Parts: sequence; C-alpha cells; structure tokens
Amino acid sequence: MKLGFIGLGKMGSRIAEKLLRDGHQVIVWNRSEEPVKNLESRIKNQELRGELRVGKTIEDLVRRLHSPRIIWLMLPGGDATNTILEEVSQLVEAGDIIIDGGNSHFTDTDKWFVKLKAKVVRFLGIGVSGGVVAAKTGYPLMVGGDFSAYQYVTTILDSLAKPQGGHEYFGTGGAGHYVKMVHNAIEYGYMQSLGEGFGVLQNAEYGFDLQKIAKLWQKGTLVSGFMLDRTVDALQKDPQLSGVAGVIGSASGETVWTIDEARKQDVPIKIIENSVEFRKQSETDEKIQKSFAAKLVAALRAEFGGHEVKKK
Repeated sequence: MKLGFIGLGKMGSRIAEKLLRDGHQVIVWNRSEEPVKNLESRIKNQELRGELRVGKTIEDLVRRLHSPRIIWLMLPGGDATNTILEEVSQLVEAGDIIIDGGNSHFTDTDKWFVKLKAKVVRFLGIGVSGGVVAAKTGYPLMVGGDFSAYQYVTTILDSLAKPQGGHEYFGTGGAGHYVKMVHNAIEYGYMQSLGEGFGVLQNAEYGFDLQKIAKLWQKGTLVSGFMLDRTVDALQKDPQLSGVAGVIGSASGETVWTIDEARKQDVPIKIIENSVEFRKQSETDEKIQKSFAAKLVAALRAEFGGHEVKKK
C-alpha cells in the first residue's frame, strides 16, 4: 500500500523501515534529516525493498498521496501530536484516513475522532507495543476509531505484525489508546516484580547465578515471556548490573493516566501505584538507587524501549 508517515523517532523509524522491508510505498516527513537519510541509505543499499519518497513539507507529503490517503503519525502524544494533527486535518479530504500511533491520551483521541468524523475523515488511534525489538518480532497493535478505516489498512497492520505480533479492533474513538494505556500500567507492575524478585535472589546467601535462574524460568514457567527475555538480555551484558545506576526515570503518562482512571472508577491498583512511587523515589533515594530492583527496572527499560540508562 501507499501511505504517508510523519515522525521518525525510535519507534517511528523502525515502523517505517518494517513497512519498506515488506514492500510498501512510504512517503516520510520528519523535522530532523538524519533518520530520513538513514532510510534513504538503506534503500540505496537494497536493504529495504519498498519505495521511499520524502516530503519537503507536511503539505507536500499529503499532496503526493492519492485518495483515499493514509497518513500515519508516530509522535509522542500531547501538544506535539495535536499540533501536527491540526495541520494534517486542514489538508485531507473526505474519505481519507489519519492514524495516530503515538501514546496519546484516549480522551484526545476521542475528540479527534469526533472532530474528523464531522469532516468525513476517518481516524484511528492505534496503541503500538513491543518496544524496539518488535521491528523484528512483530508489533502488537491495539486499534480504536473508524472500523472501515481499520478494514482498509489491514494490509499495513499485517505487515507490522509479522511474524509474531498481531492487531485487534476494540471500538470507536480512543478505545485502542485506552487498551494501550492499561497495558503500559501493567508493564510497570510486572517490571517492578521482576526487579524485586531478582533483588531477593541476588542478596541470598547461596550466591545464585541470576542468568541461570532467568534462563531456566524462560522454559515454560508462569513468569516466562517478553519481559523475562529482556531480563536475560540485561544480565548477559552485566550479570550483577554493576554498571547501572538505579535511577529509573519518571513515570510515563499512560501509567499515571491509568491510576487516574482507576481512582475515578474506585478500583484498587496498589501494585501499579507502588511501582510509580518507587520510580519517583529512585530519583533521590540513595538506598533505592543501590537496590538491585531499581537497577534491573532501569536496565529493562533500556532493553525493550531503548531508554537511556544512567551509568555508575
């Protein structure tokens, strides 16, 4: 298929690359030139087989597409996304499709869905998970918005989901971003549990080989899966995480939003709340910074999300 793609950050550049690798025609626009040049270089070297074009401006990108246009935004959410959405919304026509693949608040997605529907423009809010490794393993895609648009772009989503990912439609408006929001909150609690559990093992009198434990737990245990695999990756690089400072970084919007939602619903989510508080305390509390739990959570963020790790 042919689509426009705006935003070539850590996730966006990998998504565009995966689409090109599967033979799609992608017209890109990004504020900085380096990610664009990187894609152009890979096309030239025949590492990617799709057709890449570069829009000089967002308006140029839109003009290069034919109706019904598909325009995918991969931006951080909030003001950055809303500003570009406002510009794109003035350039598209009835029947076109706009996709917000960033971490937008579901209420913003609801508003854009209604606003664009009035213009007969189809809008999708897609929660994208899987981190930086999903470019190879396949993206899990949580879709909300216009159902006919979802049906129309299924070929694109199939390409992104290969070989082990998937996509599902969850409802109108911000439904997809809502599902992704809760996913990220669960992720916090899971990472915290892994950090604390391995912290107990690391301090035990038996002198455990943590890599050996993690690799055994990969073999069909109840805690096996994506995040445990990233634990193995982190421990292979630094078995005691001695080079990692246990400063995790502030909580992301999605997890804080989930806590807000839970409070509105009067639903207890103590594990998620505590994991957010732990991250906040890791910014200033030396005892937490020295803990294996904080070090492992920080290392996991680097392994699956490419986040910067503060070194000791």
